[in-house]
Amino acid sequence: MPLPAAIPPLAIAALRLGALAAIAVYASRARSHPKDAEHEWTLDNLPEGIDARPHRAEAERAVHGQGRLRRVIRLTPGGPGLEIDAAALARLRVRRV
Repeated sequence: MPLPAAIPPLAIAALRLGALAAIAVYASRARSHPKDAEHEWTLDNLPEGIDARPHRAEAERAVHGQGRLRRVIRLTPGGPGLEIDAAALARLRVRRV
């Protein structure tokens, strides 16, 4: 007994909706941990630009660096935009062993 022609498009739609539901369930369960407010505050208070300073301790030499870049990108003048805020702290340490 042949199947009616309307079942294959319904099956494809059911597979699409099932895949979308599975992705939604996975995304809702794979939440990230809450961010540490003190770390967020420190990164928010960095000045814009890049800075590196040498640091000399007892038996090590280190360079401490920080950088922040904030830009707003708009596709049309006066239209909705996207703000990009990238901040980082870094340390490079070299010791004699």
